[in-house]
Amino acid sequence: MRIQIAFGVLVVLAAPAHGQGVPDPSTDREFSAKLTVCNECHGANGLRKNATIPVIGGQPENYLLKQLHDFERGDRRDEVMPWMAKTLTPQERGIAAAYFAKQKWPARSAAAASTPPPPGIAVCQACHAADFVGARQADGMAAPRLAGQSYEYLVEAMRRFAEGERKNNDIMTKMMAAMSPAERDAIARYLSGL
Repeated sequence: MRIQIAFGVLVVLAAPAHGQGVPDPSTDREFSAKLTVCNECHGANGLRKNATIPVIGGQPENYLLKQLHDFERGDRRDEVMPWMAKTLTPQERGIAAAYFAKQKWPARSAAAASTPPPPGIAVCQACHAADFVGARQADGMAAPRLAGQSYEYLVEAMRRFAEGERKNNDIMTKMMAAMSPAERDAIARYLSGL
């Protein structure tokens, strides 16, 4: 009898934290808490707390999954995100990416100012689409939406690519390094106003 009880306790302790099947944020309290942490920075419904943090709701699922993977592996650096990505299992990363991809892009609170496109912006359209809402590439990976992302986030992301701090996309590293800070600034201002 003791052996059966001990075996039963070991089976319960060895069971995955999420029980049977796929983690569900509506029923799995631990996973739901992890997504709540995401929302603390990225904001519920895409309304982020700080302009230096990107909108992730409505971004392509495979783009979000790649970013989580890159943070987890150390291919992309940030103060918080590597830790956060490591707290998620590979299955949870996939579910989290799908969860945020299904959200709607946040509506603008005011009409965007109409400014002419800056020189050099056409090169961005090759991957991010003519309207800068992101597009699936030939390799199946999606380029993220840039239209409506904050100026602060965009200009910093472009600087990190240009200076080699962000290395998880070779094409972006080369393109941003070829642009002057003034060109990157103008592009970030334009995109944030869309």
